[in-house]
This record gives sequence, C-alpha cells and structure tokens, in this order.
Amino acid sequence: MAQRRTPFGDRARYWFDSTLARGAAALVGWMALLSLAVVVPASAVMVWTDPDAPPSLAERLAEVWRLTGETLRLGGATGTPLRAMMSVLLALVTLLYVSTLVGLITTALTERITSLRRGRSTVLEQGHAVVLGWSEQVFTVVSELVAANVNQRGAAVVVLADRDKTVMEESLGTKVGSFGGTRLICRSGPTTDPAVLPLTSPATAGVVLVLPPDEPHADAEVVKTLLALRAALAGAEPRPPVVAAVRDDRYRLAACLAAGPDGVVLESDTVTARLIVQAARRPGISLVHRELLDFAGDEFYLISEPALTGRPFGEVLLSYSTTSVVGLIRGGTPLLNPPPTTPVAPDDLLVVITGDDDTARLDDCAESVEKAAVASRPPTPTPAERILLLGWNRRAPLVVDQLHRRARPGSAVDVVAEPGEATIREISEAEADSGNGENGRNGGNGGNGLSLALHHGDITRPETLRRLDVHSYDSVIVLGRDPAPGQPPDDPDNRTLVTLLLLRQLEEATGRELPVVTELIDDRNRALAPIGPGADVIISGKLIGLLMSQISQNRHLAAVFEELFSAEGAGVRLRPATDYLLPGSTTSFATVVAAARRHGECAIGYRGHADASTRPHYGVRINPPKRERRRWTAEDEVVVIGTD
Repeated sequence: MAQRRTPFGDRARYWFDSTLARGAAALVGWMALLSLAVVVPASAVMVWTDPDAPPSLAERLAEVWRLTGETLRLGGATGTPLRAMMSVLLALVTLLYVSTLVGLITTALTERITSLRRGRSTVLEQGHAVVLGWSEQVFTVVSELVAANVNQRGAAVVVLADRDKTVMEESLGTKVGSFGGTRLICRSGPTTDPAVLPLTSPATAGVVLVLPPDEPHADAEVVKTLLALRAALAGAEPRPPVVAAVRDDRYRLAACLAAGPDGVVLESDTVTARLIVQAARRPGISLVHRELLDFAGDEFYLISEPALTGRPFGEVLLSYSTTSVVGLIRGGTPLLNPPPTTPVAPDDLLVVITGDDDTARLDDCAESVEKAAVASRPPTPTPAERILLLGWNRRAPLVVDQLHRRARPGSAVDVVAEPGEATIREISEAEADSGNGENGRNGGNGGNGLSLALHHGDITRPETLRRLDVHSYDSVIVLGRDPAPGQPPDDPDNRTLVTLLLLRQLEEATGRELPVVTELIDDRNRALAPIGPGADVIISGKLIGLLMSQISQNRHLAAVFEELFSAEGAGVRLRPATDYLLPGSTTSFATVVAAARRHGECAIGYRGHADASTRPHYGVRINPPKRERRRWTAEDEVVVIGTD
C-alpha cells in the first residue's frame, strides 16, 4: 500500500518544532535569522530609495550594514574587516551584559511576585480580623465581617489557610461579592504551624476566628491551631480575643483551655440541634434567628443608660421607640427577660436589639399603649407532639435530647433510618442520655412521657414514606448522613434533596402542607430544595458562622447567645398574636410590648401572615417602631424572648 504523502507545511512545521526543542541556542539562532530577514531587506530599501545615497555598490552595501547594525545594536562601524569585527564584538558584549542584567532583574521581580502570589509575606495591619482555617463557614464569616465594617475606614480581613492564595481570593470574590471598603488579604500556609501564624500579625489583630475544617478530625485540628496561636502570641500583651468552634462537646474543654481566658468556643453540633428542635416546634423560627444574627438588619448590642438607673425593667421596655430591650448584663452574667419588677442597677448594661450602637435613643412610648386591644385570655397551652425524624447522623442524639427537654406528656418521636445508619443500641443510648426510663425497639415512656421508636427504611424510597402516614405528625425533621471519608462535605445534601422531593410529591398528592424542618450543609443547595417559601432550613455551618461573626464584634455577646439558644433559658419564641391582642384590632407595636410584659415576656417583633410567603423576609419584622400601627389578624405571630 502506497504511503500517504505528508504535506509540505506539516513537514516544515515539524522540522521547525524539532529545532526549537534543541534548546535556547536554537531559539536564539531562529530569532537572529528572523531579525536579519526583516532588517536587512528593509535597510536595503531605505538606502536604495535615499536620494543622497552613495553612488557605488560597495558604499551602498556599507550603508546597509551601518543601518542594520544601528537597528540591531550590533555596532555598525565601517572600515577594515578588523574594525568591523571589533565593533560587532563590543556590541555583542554590551548586549550580553544588558540582557543578563535585565534577566537578573526580571527573575528577581518574578520570584518576588510569585512569593506574593503564594501569600508568604507578613501582613502589616492594626485592628484587623484574622480568620484561621477554611471551610464552608469562611464565606459566611467574611461576608458578615464585611457587613460589620461597612462604616469603618481602613478595615481589613486576613484569611490564612493551607490553600493556594489565588484560589482563596477567587472563591471569596465569587461567593462573597463586593468587599466594599474592607480589604481582603489571603495568606497561604498551615494554621497549626506557629512559624506561619505571624504572617497574619495576630498580635496586632482586633480579633482572631478559628474555623473547623471540613474533615473528620476537625476538632483536633482546631485545638492544635489554638495551641499554635498561643505559641505565636507568647509574650504579646494585650492578646486579641479569640472565637473558635468545635463540633463535639468532648473537645470543648480542651479548646477552651487552649484559647485562654479571653477565648470563646462554640459547640456547633449542640447549637444546630437546638435550632432544629425549636424550628420543629414552631415553624418559622429559623427565619427569626437569621434576621437576628446577620448584620443586614437590627442585631444585639450592649449599651449603658445611666438615666434608667433604678427604674424597673418593665418600664424600660417602653423607654425606646426604635430599640427593643431584652435583658441586662449584671456582673458579666446575662439576665434575659428578667422579672418586670427588676430594678436597673448603676453598673448594669442593657441588652438591646437595634440598628446600630448609636441608634438607641430614649423616647418613652407608654402613651402609645392601647389597653382596650389587649387580650385577656391565658396563653395557648402547648399540646403533646408527634415528631418524625427522617435520617440519622452525629447530631441526631442531640436532637433527641433537645426534644426530651421540653416534651409534653404523651409526646412521641419516630426515627426512620437504614440499618447501617442507626441501630437499636444507638436509639436506646440516645433515649437513655435524654433521661428516659425503659428503652427498646418500640421506644419507652420516660418520666416526661416522651416515647422513642425506630423504624428501618430508606428515606429516599417512595414506599418508605408512604407507609409512614407523614401527615399525622406535627413536624417532620430531615437529617442528612454524616459525610463518609473521601466524600465531599456536602455529599449528604444529595440524599436530603431526594427525600424533600418525595415529601413534596406527597404534599401535592394530598393537597396538605407538611411542616418540614431540613438540615443542609451547603447553603447553595437551599435554592435547589423543593420546599415551600419561608420553610425552615437549618444550614449548620452558616448559623455558626453568623454566631462567630456577632461574637467577634463583642465577645460579651457569647453569654447572651448561650442563654438565648439554651434548652432551659429564655429564648426566642413565636407565639400566636391572639395571646396578646384581640383578633382584628388595629393598634401599635407598643401595645404588643405591654401585653407581652403582662405574660413575663419581651416582644421584639412579629411575623405577618399576609407576607409569610414573600421574599426576602417572609413576613418577619424584627424591632419595628413601637408607634407603628397595623391590623393584627388571628394568623399573625409575635416574636418574644421568654420561656416555655
């Protein structure tokens, strides 16, 4: 068979590529030939078209040589061959020296730029925020810090993680968006190395936040990072406040010891479990938490108000028109929703919800209270509840414990999980830890009447959900699996989305809405979740990131949030508006505050039923002006700080 003839162009290109592969000498030769091929003909044209050109051919060739030499900086002297050769030699030596100098300068600049791009230079900032570690929480933390610094000039946020600096900057720029006046500085290196931490100048920082990485041994990594930070800050006074988070309560003591007396360590799994249970018992509460924790609206502040010293706390509730008072800080201890007769001591700080630290201005609103609109009937009692828990993970025992703490007699929790996810032993241990008596596969009745039962099944299968009669439950909680080693951290969300899709199909088939509380890992999956508007979605990493950002601005708020999200203390509650006002009445929010005071609660906002499906707040209004009047319906809800 005849060989196929290779085109001349392909052969020429191959030959050219082969010569280039021989190294720098071949490249220099080709550059010299290419330059001569252009310069010599162009110089000849210039000489032959010059009216003043020499008449003889030798003189014209000499002129071409001179122009070529001047163009290529190769001398260009004419005369004897020795003189021309010396001219070329001197030009080559000069060219070699200049090119070497330029090469050295270029190499040094390239190495310096590469070093800067790798994030290995020391940050020289004062009062900046340092974020150590990389996880899904970093985007929430940086975004909230940017929002908190919107009114500050020269603010900076420094992120140190064992990742490429350029990748970190691109990821943060994509997910966070505009940084406003805040400068974002990324540095690359392990956060557990005391020799690397000085790159962030932690000694001059305003606050240091330590994030748990998305890894199985994240808590041990946090403790090691805190120890490295303590070593890096050895001898530095004063030390910046430290805010960290761990997942397992077994690591919290070690993390607190490593963080030091001024450090704050959050327990993310416990906080997440508490919020899941609160949302299961009162749909919509997660929206209230989000409004309270982000910097976009009103948030918590601690203020001093000497003019209110000696006045009872009940009167203080109506002393501000655009600020909601929720408690006191006395001797460093938070007193949320104290009895109305509690007097304000001279050294007390007020715990308030307001737009900014300078927007709390005294403005008595007692005259706006309309007693005729206040309801006189007792609050609605909390009935026994039936909870369906779909899925099992490391937070599930904590969820069961939180459900037990406030369970009414006759309450029941049914757990549905695959045999490999939850065993009878795990269910029994969770029931025992929560204080129940007899345990077993079908559950037991403890002292408070909460029963716990395990049903095996795949929650991503339609037949599993059809057997459950999901509409008979007061609330459905969907938990994702724990990420398996080697899998992406948000992989459990895939199964959760499938389960939500099946629950949505059951809603459409029956025409009845299910009160579903969903736990997701990646906030981006919220938009994919087939759930109704305003549904409760708990993004564990985002919530902890919001809490860390709030505490980073004032570490004394840590005790306030600990009380607020605890199972026994005064927390955020959603109550029917009819517990406080007559249905259909048109009155001010000051009237609601006065009515809640009669129940021993602090009213801080409401959720309007008419806007419950409207973005972006879904009817939630925190800290409305107390003189603002509106019509209150039986379906509206009031947000209060109180106990059950």
